[in-house]
Amino acid sequence: MTTSSAAAPGKVHLIDHPLVQHKLTLMRRKDASTNTFRTLLNELSMLMAYEVTRDMPMQDIEIETPLEVTTSKVIDGKKLVFVSILRAGNGILEGMLSVVPGARVGHVGLYRDPKTLTAVEYYFKMPHDMEERDIVVVDPMLATGNSAIAAVERLKELNPKSIKFVCLLTCPEGIKALQTAHPDVPIYTAAIDRELNSHGYILPGLGDAGDRIFGTK
Repeated sequence: MTTSSAAAPGKVHLIDHPLVQHKLTLMRRKDASTNTFRTLLNELSMLMAYEVTRDMPMQDIEIETPLEVTTSKVIDGKKLVFVSILRAGNGILEGMLSVVPGARVGHVGLYRDPKTLTAVEYYFKMPHDMEERDIVVVDPMLATGNSAIAAVERLKELNPKSIKFVCLLTCPEGIKALQTAHPDVPIYTAAIDRELNSHGYILPGLGDAGDRIFGTK
């Protein structure tokens, strides 16, 4: 586990900035309304995006300041793709796009088979030329790891330049599962909670992120 900014393969990057931790604590509260939860998630996602994009590729562009023409750097947004694991991933996606509005967006839809408990894909839509792009996969919770593993496995078929995984919360079981299946994918998270319960929920956690984002509790 590390708090460094480098996106080393297989590392877990704990984003422990005070503002991130403060907003996460407010989101954990049982009495947080849907609107409050959604607003905090958007703000927290923007703060996390700062760390996740720290080593993103840059490009030089020519601009004109009030005094002269100069060359300056911008994020090469055309080569960055945020991939949301539906549906809860869309809650993080909005904040990430606020920071990098030029990024492309992909979606992966997965559901858990009630008999086998494996992730089953029902939707997959990505931008073109994925082999030239860096991917940031977003999903609020890395619990059992099944959805994350399936999404990353599917994305690797497109041969992207790199893949990162971003979540609000995870746990030792989720980290172990994703690192075992995809040891080259760094994980960015705001918290590593204690454990999973028998139903696959993170403890102490914050409940079902999708239900709390969309008010479907």
